[in-house]
Amino acid sequence: MRVILFGATGMIGGGVLRECLLDDRVSAVLSVGRAATGVSGGKLREIVHGDLLDLGPIEAELAGYDACFFCLEVSSAGMSEPAYRRVTHDFTLSVAATLARLSPGSTFVYVSSADARDRVTENALLALPLSAYVFRPGYVRPVSGSRTRFYRLAYVVTRPVFPVVRRLFPTTVTTTERIGQAMINVAERGAGKRVLGPADINALAS
Repeated sequence: MRVILFGATGMIGGGVLRECLLDDRVSAVLSVGRAATGVSGGKLREIVHGDLLDLGPIEAELAGYDACFFCLEVSSAGMSEPAYRRVTHDFTLSVAATLARLSPGSTFVYVSSADARDRVTENALLALPLSAYVFRPGYVRPVSGSRTRFYRLAYVVTRPVFPVVRRLFPTTVTTTERIGQAMINVAERGAGKRVLGPADINALAS
């Protein structure tokens, strides 16, 4: 399958990129973001594009893909409501609506949060002519193989506590590896539900 990935420089997106590059079922990965990933791979191609509300300049490059993994990460801390909505809602639907027009019926996986404000985005996404899924991953352990120093440090810091968290709250935790594997599996064969929490993601990654 051919995959478009948004947010590959983030923690979750970096883990998803890693899994896509490792999985033989993925024949090509197009990373789109404001900065290059710094990752090299024979099946990886990158487009640096800063304005997701204006995809016109790169629209021709987005056609013909089987799936899109939308992994932009944002914290609402210190953000105004309009700024938060712009990133979580406007950017997501701009990309999704474009892909629905270019590749109707293709798979679109959106990484959401536990914030109730994201429900509007989720509902609008699920109404588009896409095979859309929402991932709500909860507590996420970073990928161990990240090339980004911050995420390597986060992996070291969270490694000792992760088994405890997983044991105490088994249905609320997952890893970036499992998220990536679950996305690829969903793109290949779908899922029984369209909104998936940590336990669903872990089951799909198996």
